[in-house]
Amino acid sequence: MPLTLIKETGAGLVDANSYAEVDDGNAYHDGHLYASAWTAATDAQKAVALVMASRLIDAEWQFNGTRTNAVQGLQWPRAKCPEPDNVHVPISVLLPIPYDYVEYDIVPKAVVQATCELARELLIVDRTTAPTGEGLKYFNSGGVQTGYDKTDRRPVLSQVAQVMLAKYGSQISAKSGAVRLIRT
Repeated sequence: MPLTLIKETGAGLVDANSYAEVDDGNAYHDGHLYASAWTAATDAQKAVALVMASRLIDAEWQFNGTRTNAVQGLQWPRAKCPEPDNVHVPISVLLPIPYDYVEYDIVPKAVVQATCELARELLIVDRTTAPTGEGLKYFNSGGVQTGYDKTDRRPVLSQVAQVMLAKYGSQISAKSGAVRLIRT
């Protein structure tokens, strides 16, 4: 059965499965220097990559604020998510800098673009697969020894996608007990 891509519009759709449509990806990649993996893909492959990218973003990223309703299919839209690009000048040095919030009925452009960027990366390589040599420290074959560094792993979310998403939350890490503090 073919995939039906349902873009989150900001309405908190129950059945939404992507932050971007194929047209969003095409527009994003029009200005991308390394778009060949995207442009060579069929629309069906692009749709699957966008849905998978959205799943991975929701699984790997903790967005600020809260979901706008309990039944929405994706993490966006969100309520009370600070919009760092709308910082106000403080009246006094003693008062905290108030942030505006992302509108509760949208998906920020950065989230859409991060989805498109990660979808392109997924078309190049499966970022969710186990790394070569998982479970091995060394491998010997015909007198040639290969060593594996278990700490050198490709992140599931590309570095570019992480940077795009960073102003709206932080990556979930099993290795860290630290959380980012946001004062509102």
